[in-house]
Amino acid sequence: MLYIEIATRKPDYMMPGCKKIHNELAKPGVTLTLLWAEYCEIHYPEKTAPYQYTQFCDNYRKWARATKATMRIKRKPGDTFEVDWAGNTMPIFDRVTGEQSDAYIFVGVLPCSCYTYVEAFPTMITENWISAHVNAYNYFGGVTRIIIPDNLKTGVIKNTRFETVLNRSYNEMAAYYGTAIIPTRVNHPKDKPNVAGTVGHTETLTCAALKNKKFFSIQELNEAISSKPKEFNSKPFQKRQGSRLTAFLDEEKSFPKPLPASPHELAVWSTATVRSDYLITDGKQVLRPI
Repeated sequence: MLYIEIATRKPDYMMPGCKKIHNELAKPGVTLTLLWAEYCEIHYPEKTAPYQYTQFCDNYRKWARATKATMRIKRKPGDTFEVDWAGNTMPIFDRVTGEQSDAYIFVGVLPCSCYTYVEAFPTMITENWISAHVNAYNYFGGVTRIIIPDNLKTGVIKNTRFETVLNRSYNEMAAYYGTAIIPTRVNHPKDKPNVAGTVGHTETLTCAALKNKKFFSIQELNEAISSKPKEFNSKPFQKRQGSRLTAFLDEEKSFPKPLPASPHELAVWSTATVRSDYLITDGKQVLRPI
């Protein structure tokens, strides 16, 4: 009896382009299922066998773990903007009297690339809080879809499980830019981990690095601070290639919504009691009702 052994050739499997998959996943609405379907459409006409969905995902995840790439896709690019005040302040001195006052440091971070914006203000009032957002969006060249602040009183009046009440001026700013404000849960700092971590780096980079210099105005302080975010954003990552700047330029810059034709104009709302002489004040001058 004659036995014939027929050698069967294993199909040529085409490896997916993991780096391309990683970049595509950062885009809004893109999933591994969608990318696998596109991968199959490409390779069936080329007569090369595509991997099944499970193998496709396994290959990508192995690549992501090996390259630490998963750290970059925790957030969608251009989607969120985490904001906070730094815990430490910077001293400002009066040129004549030498009297010292505190300057407060605003920190804003784009979580996808960790690209950072920093600015100093004389107080933490609502006007400065909103101006910081406007300046940050101009710095980034676009508007994110969500802002994630803490529950500070200048921005959030009330935040419970059942109701969130925002400062009226802050809400108007968000409406003007077409973005949503979603405050963190009370006592849940991990809801905005990127800005929380960046605040510590910022305090070292600005407050500690400039501690031996004297500043006599907010303008002088901001001029000194302005180079620090550039230095911080250009510093190479420790666990992956590139920097915050390269990650922003390559993966995030094109995704935020475009800026409006003109910057937001601040409106501050307050309640006033009409005095017996029928005069009220807007904080700067006395007004007589018409």
